[in-house]
Amino acid sequence: MTQNHPPKPVARPDKVSLWRHLRLFRQDILSAQPAKLYRAWMAEFRTPFFRSYLVNDPALVRTVLNDRSEDFPKSDRIGAGLRPLLGESVFLTNGDTWRRQRRIIDPAFEGGRLRDTFPGIMAAGQAAIGRMAAQADGQPQEVEALTSHVAADVIFRTLFSIPIEDETAQKVFHAFRDYQRSQPILNLAAFVPGPRWMPRFFRRGTVAHARTIRRLITQLTQDRLDMIAAGTAPDDLATKIMTTADPETGATFTRDEMADQVAIFFLAGHETSGSALAWALYLLALYPDWQDKLAVEAQEFSGDFADLSKLKQTRDVFREVLRLYPPVPMMVRETTQPEHFRKRDVPVGSQVVLSPWHLHRQNRLWERPDAFDPARWTTQNGKQCARDAYMPFSSGPRVCTGAGFAMIEGVVLLAVLVKAYRFSIVAENEPVPVAHLTVRAKNGIWLRFAPRLP
Repeated sequence: MTQNHPPKPVARPDKVSLWRHLRLFRQDILSAQPAKLYRAWMAEFRTPFFRSYLVNDPALVRTVLNDRSEDFPKSDRIGAGLRPLLGESVFLTNGDTWRRQRRIIDPAFEGGRLRDTFPGIMAAGQAAIGRMAAQADGQPQEVEALTSHVAADVIFRTLFSIPIEDETAQKVFHAFRDYQRSQPILNLAAFVPGPRWMPRFFRRGTVAHARTIRRLITQLTQDRLDMIAAGTAPDDLATKIMTTADPETGATFTRDEMADQVAIFFLAGHETSGSALAWALYLLALYPDWQDKLAVEAQEFSGDFADLSKLKQTRDVFREVLRLYPPVPMMVRETTQPEHFRKRDVPVGSQVVLSPWHLHRQNRLWERPDAFDPARWTTQNGKQCARDAYMPFSSGPRVCTGAGFAMIEGVVLLAVLVKAYRFSIVAENEPVPVAHLTVRAKNGIWLRFAPRLP
């Protein structure tokens, strides 16, 4: 690593056998890819069962995600690995089912509702400062557990209006962590075409971890339905979603349908936000000049929603974190008709891989793509790439419905934590990025932190 290059996984050789590639892929999808993908506009990968095309050409990315999204539905090769946890959530569905789900969910995340979630985010941040005080002694601490805890607290406060208890938070965190480690983003059985009932050969414990999480969220969902029926439910995200009727059919979510959605809200709001916040703290520790800038900015932040616009440098830092370490590193779509991409025929049923990890580091597009440079967002190159080659929340009709929420959460929590503590690296424990469900560090992210002196 150099001063201008944060950790990046070592790429595999350009040519490996299919089975070697599959084994690498199951361990970590980032280091399983060759270095040429950081400069290629498109790359083809063939298996005995299907063809896969990783697309880095911004024009093709727009075609797949924006202009013709209906022609490229989500691939069930990803859903095969996630369905035990996420069921038929909006993250996995396609067509009419997905459209119905979005009609019910989207109103809860519109601009006015985001203001209502702000107090819960601030409260979770303040609670995190208190929890971290006992560890703020300058000794090495694993911060992914801490950031996952605060991200889970945000979800429970904004979704269900309840603060997360330490014991519950640890159970949920470890259940998600165990699930992530036991089930990679692509189940190997998904390489073999077949009906949904076909065995997927999950690793031992994967289904058990998913069932533990599902029991928790199903009970929370039933409790909220009971409160809605009694007229005692708080006006939070869960109540908003569960009482919103589909404008076309008039139907609301059933308990089990809502439990599916809560599962993805928790995954998106806990697993991905915890990942992004941990990498943000690491990068600020690695670049203390930027950390000091953010601390000054945080001192001037009143803590009011109306003052969020003053956290400009904090927002630029968080955008840069999402560029270098996008929590969801790859998205997979499937062709429904013959296509012709960059002078190549693409058959029906091919996998089209959109990779924020590679697109955000495409060396034909970005200046100094592997460098941490939050100031890039004010440059001409940064502004152009923000339009053409930046998609931490996907893009088009299937853009993450909680993208606005996630940006507020990330900026606020980063400001709150940097205002309270000074973070520094543990030189002997440089994190190695790996990806299973999200981009995490192979052996955790270890930092030292202590109270920031006035």
